[in-house]
Amino acid sequence: MWEIPALAILNELRSRQVVKGQGRFVLDVLYARAKAKLWTKVERLRKLEGLRLSDFGTRRRHGFLWQRWCVEAVKEGLGPSFTGTSNVLLAMDNDLEAIGTNAHELPMVAAALANDDNELRWAPYRILDQWRHTYGGNLLIALPDAYGTKSFLRDAPEWVADWTGFRPDSAPPITAGEEIIKWWKQKGRDPKEKLLVFSDGMDVGSIEETYRHFAGRVRISFGWGTNLTNDFVGCAPDGSVDLDPISIVCKVTSVDGRPAVKLSDNPEKATGDLSEVERYLRVFGNAGRVRTAVHV
Repeated sequence: MWEIPALAILNELRSRQVVKGQGRFVLDVLYARAKAKLWTKVERLRKLEGLRLSDFGTRRRHGFLWQRWCVEAVKEGLGPSFTGTSNVLLAMDNDLEAIGTNAHELPMVAAALANDDNELRWAPYRILDQWRHTYGGNLLIALPDAYGTKSFLRDAPEWVADWTGFRPDSAPPITAGEEIIKWWKQKGRDPKEKLLVFSDGMDVGSIEETYRHFAGRVRISFGWGTNLTNDFVGCAPDGSVDLDPISIVCKVTSVDGRPAVKLSDNPEKATGDLSEVERYLRVFGNAGRVRTAVHV
């Protein structure tokens, strides 16, 4: 529960320290460039008919006031194509839907509490089963990559195929989308009735590419995060990179003294104790994966 406020605070403290003491007109130019940069993206996105896009940028935003400006600007610029924000306050203030999905921490905690390999293998589905009953059949977007999308789809119970859709979050969007569409077809489901939510490092270029690739084949939506609410690259009048966004995450490390693990579809995002990672790779059938870049 601390992830979003902790990361938002860290990013804003960093931003404030960088701009501290800068002159009025330097700041004017900095923010004018950042605003123009975002509006240029909005003008490109306007051309994507039927686009559905929401703000997922609270955690890594430049600052609260800047996120508010971005949300208000994109709402005006994209109109109904801008479907909401994960920031509940900004959703309320701007008459937008508060929108989001579940996150990796849920299956990570359930897996850490598993008493044996069988419970460990079932942990991601146990969480989704509790989720669907808690929300009465609503909010049915699954996050499949905590321990690898391939293993998730391979072992998924039949009822998972009846969910609204998936949010692939660590594999390349087109690769991940194709894999999920193939799985839906194998399960006898029509991908055109399903939804894919793409949110991993998306920016205008990858949004355009992914939109055009899947157009007419599946319903798609985009969660636009860091590159919406914290893109100051090339905007500083002195040419510094001090406001460029940093890679920062918050993940569960242990649960009641038990180490927690995340494998991901991207080995660079794997976290956890090395011995436990080896066990998870074996249980989830990912033994052939690269075993480097694990953050202990």
